[in-house]
Amino acid sequence: MEMHVLTLTFQECSARYGLAPAAVHEFLQAGLLRAAATPDMVIIDEPDDLPRLARLHHELDLAPEALDIILAMRQRLVRLQAALAHETARARQLENFLLGGAVEDFG
Repeated sequence: MEMHVLTLTFQECSARYGLAPAAVHEFLQAGLLRAAATPDMVIIDEPDDLPRLARLHHELDLAPEALDIILAMRQRLVRLQAALAHETARARQLENFLLGGAVEDFG
């Protein structure tokens, strides 16, 4: 899985996602975002997570600790879905081999 990193200012977080600086600070303290070397900037390890964080924060008003748990569960779900897809492909490959069909390479 390819990882994308995004660096935003607090103002950009506010303009794009409606996150007040206080909320960004809470996310930093909870480890949901990383502080950049430049003051008032954050590093987002997975850009899709910030809109998700903002939506959960605004719609459900969850504490940063709860958001951390939700994001961890989502990441685990994504990994499990990838593992399931891989194992399904392997089972299909074995089935094709046993039935005498063409063998596909699924890694």
